[in-house]
Amino acid sequence: QVQLVESGGGLVQAGGSLRLSCAASGRTFYAMGWFRQAPGKEREFVAAISWNAGNTYYADSVKGRFTISRDNAKNTVYLQMNSLKPEDTAIYHCAGDSFVSGSSWTTTADFRSWGQGTQVTVSS
Repeated sequence: QVQLVESGGGLVQAGGSLRLSCAASGRTFYAMGWFRQAPGKEREFVAAISWNAGNTYYADSVKGRFTISRDNAKNTVYLQMNSLKPEDTAIYHCAGDSFVSGSSWTTTADFRSWGQGTQVTVSS
């Protein structure tokens, strides 16, 4: 059974940092990504990374503040979040999928496996 389990969320003050982890089991994924969903809003792309970490992708809103990485030996992807802002408050979901030619890895349609999410709350 394929599972993606996120951890590391919590409450942090603006300007602080958090590190999210997503452990995959049941298979390995070519691409893994992070998306977030705030109350009343659609799920939006945050960051993605290819199998060999040769390609990384970031939403403009997090560039320079967030860093995605992966440890294939542990089948785990990470999201280091620095300089957090109140507008970063959301449920953060991990996602994964196989290689698909032409995929941008920046939309929800690019990923078929999803985790349940971890809450990140940034206070002002």
